[in-house]
Amino acid sequence: MIKASDFPLFAKAPASKSARTQFGALCYRGAGKKTEILLITSRDSGRWVVPKGWPKGKEDPAANVSREAWEEAGVVGKLGKSLLGFYSYSKVMDDGKAMPCVVAVYPIQVDKLSDKFPEMGQRRRKWFPSKKAASRVAEPELARLLKRFKG
Repeated sequence: MIKASDFPLFAKAPASKSARTQFGALCYRGAGKKTEILLITSRDSGRWVVPKGWPKGKEDPAANVSREAWEEAGVVGKLGKSLLGFYSYSKVMDDGKAMPCVVAVYPIQVDKLSDKFPEMGQRRRKWFPSKKAASRVAEPELARLLKRFKG
């Protein structure tokens, strides 16, 4: 079991408070120095993030990542088989309390961005070069993943 104290961001969290797992999509196009990463805005704060969400039922990580990328960004593409890494953040829940989360990130090579998708109108989406994408996100661990990603 992942404990909140396993991640620097949660070092001050009570040891008994477990982090919740989410799955995230690093959506990209191009390769090498020409790699671009798609970021979306969060619905609540408008900060730049990658598509991510809670596991649903017995859905495997691949299905979860693909669903989240579609629902939040209209992404149609090919899911990579390898886990890129993890990052942590604190999600503010509806009751105002912070929930420590660990996001397992998988790559999706984008074939198409749909004009119509479930959360259109609730988010913005924009392509960034890897280093610029890294500078736009608030989570240091996610920034490191984005910066070193080469497609």
